[in-house]
Amino acid sequence: MERHDRVKGLLLGVLSLAVFFFIWQLVAWSLSSPFLPGPYEVLQAFGRISMAGDIDGYTLYSHSLMSIYRVLLGFVFAAVTAIPLGVFMGLKPSVNSISAPIVEPIRFIPPIAWIPLSIILLSGLWRYIFLIWIGAFFPILLNTIAGVKRTSPVLVDMAKTFGADSRTITSRIVLPSALPEVMSGLRVGLGVGWMCIVAAEMMGGDPVGLGRLIIKYGNLLQIDVVIVGMITIGIIGLLLNYGILIAEKRLFRWRVEVEA
Repeated sequence: MERHDRVKGLLLGVLSLAVFFFIWQLVAWSLSSPFLPGPYEVLQAFGRISMAGDIDGYTLYSHSLMSIYRVLLGFVFAAVTAIPLGVFMGLKPSVNSISAPIVEPIRFIPPIAWIPLSIILLSGLWRYIFLIWIGAFFPILLNTIAGVKRTSPVLVDMAKTFGADSRTITSRIVLPSALPEVMSGLRVGLGVGWMCIVAAEMMGGDPVGLGRLIIKYGNLLQIDVVIVGMITIGIIGLLLNYGILIAEKRLFRWRVEVEA
């Protein structure tokens, strides 16, 4: 039954995608505008950029690989700083209260607003790492704090009754209990970071990156290549999200509510 549902869902997905491309082609034919290419023109541009490269000689693979590399580096920095800090703030309510007047206003600043400052103060790869860190840090931090706070006090009290010290309680009870929320924060943080890198590459000076590919051909009014970049961004973002979702399902098979 479950396999039948999966096949049915796959067929419906393929059907909806075919309908989408059909409607897209009809709209492109009806408008006959050079600024709205149809799926076939976009497919041609995809092959051209993948094989021959762009005007600077960079292929679509090079652009994609560089964007993924930048995102993963910034994402790792965000995870290794936000998770320990989130655990500490979740265990120490007083620290959380003291830091709230600083953390709360900063987290509402859009990551894109940091781009001019990063361009002025940083250079090269660190500029992108900083922007990804800003985008991914707060979702991971807040989900980690929430997960730690939701730890059952009954389990903590029971561990104390059996003589467990604070380190054992944190590593054996608090962290496993908070891990589902931490994974959710990682998933959201990676999505935000992926959106940040595209915007950063559009404004950065490096010639390689999916964001740079889009702005480069947008200035040339070659919309077919712009759409290729947009579709590539969407597909890679979907795959990154799906990768974390698979890890989440494998770690928490008992959480049936974890769905795509």
